Amino acid sequence: MDYDTSDERRPLFWLGGHPVHAALAIVLCYCVTMVATTAFMALRVTLPFDWLAFDSGAVWRGQAWRVLTYGLVNPPSLWFVIDMAMLFWFGRELERFFGRRVFLQFYASLYLLTPLVFLLIGRWWPMTLTGQTGSFALFIAFATLQPDAPIFFNLLAKWVAAALVGIYTLMHLAARDVAGLVSLWSTVGFAFLFVRYQQGVLTLPSFRRTARPAGTASAPPPRAAAKAAELDALLDKIARAGLHSLTPGERVRLEQLSQEANRRRGQR
Repeated sequence: MDYDTSDERRPLFWLGGHPVHAALAIVLCYCVTMVATTAFMALRVTLPFDWLAFDSGAVWRGQAWRVLTYGLVNPPSLWFVIDMAMLFWFGRELERFFGRRVFLQFYASLYLLTPLVFLLIGRWWPMTLTGQTGSFALFIAFATLQPDAPIFFNLLAKWVAAALVGIYTLMHLAARDVAGLVSLWSTVGFAFLFVRYQQGVLTLPSFRRTARPAGTASAPPPRAAAKAAELDALLDKIARAGLHSLTPGERVRLEQLSQEANRRRGQR
């Protein structure tokens, strides 16, 4: 089946007649690592695990590849299945909204965030890490993007996210799990800030301004461009599936963006 590869909202490839987008491709890769981990465990082969897992002391001694390979160790478990379901479901929604490029930037940053934070802490306290997928942070990003979306027995995403962050924080505190607490809040905070930045609510500080030659048209600021892209994505969804396909959160966001666009036109 032919499709325009320039459109990043189209599938990466087709598998058995089914489209495979970036979120599903990541899930498939993790499933392959789970099968490989299971085979090594059944054969009592531990050498790969010793060299793939993240260990702050080993990284400081020069084994930098552990920052990238820690996610390849995934023993089979029920939690792994739940993580994969969350990664696919919420990752798919984020990819649909932001597009493949932004979604992959987000997930790659999440994947590297915890080991890099652990690496800094590891100068004083040894830190280890294996098999993290970042699926909970994807849910936080989804709840930030669509806070009023009904999930889990029609509870709003923002309240479910707040409750889960709270209970996970208490669990880590009760267990004195400093590593878990640091990983939780660093990834949750990053997911929230990343979505707010993409929405144009937050902007990065600018330390230098370049003078523009006279008579040169100015490019739209990053914040306005991000909002325009977000509005275009919502309008594309309406064109494909109709207005009824929007979630309550998307409808509210569409109205906000439309009003802002009208105000900008009126100021010209």
